[in-house]
Amino acid sequence: SELPAKRLELLKELLPGMGKVAVFTNEQTTAQLALVQGTARRLGLALHVVDFKRPPFDYQAGFADASRAKTDALFVLGSGLWVPARPLISELALKARLPTVFHQAHWVEAGGLMSYGFNFPKMWRRGAEMLVNVLRGAKPGEIPMEQPTEYELVFNQKTAKALGIKIPQTLLLRADRVVE
Repeated sequence: SELPAKRLELLKELLPGMGKVAVFTNEQTTAQLALVQGTARRLGLALHVVDFKRPPFDYQAGFADASRAKTDALFVLGSGLWVPARPLISELALKARLPTVFHQAHWVEAGGLMSYGFNFPKMWRRGAEMLVNVLRGAKPGEIPMEQPTEYELVFNQKTAKALGIKIPQTLLLRADRVVE
């Protein structure tokens, strides 16, 4: 997927003066990290990789590391391993005054600044429709594989205000949703 690269491009558009980005990574995000590293080079950005080795992750230490590195923003690569700490990561990012970008809107609803990615509820509904077809007799091997076709850009206006960030009109016009 090219989505991690697009997320970094959107973050750069939101924060044009940004020079260094902290990236939270773990064992599930290797391919995403490689793509983000290439995009960062193209955009002239420095990355500070914070690699979480195994759960339970020490998020406070990760944020302290990002702070010592004087990063301008936080890019959290998509991983199910982060989900239990969704509110904590958003809270710590706000305390550290780090604008954040995530892969899913649930993160923005939990206080993150922005997300760009698949519309997961729509994907789950489509999966349920496919399951119904199987239950009605369709052979699973005959159901064509589908890629997501809808992506959503979501911003949290309250978080932006708390961070002193004015979301450019060009991004707001492209947003699918703005959480107040």
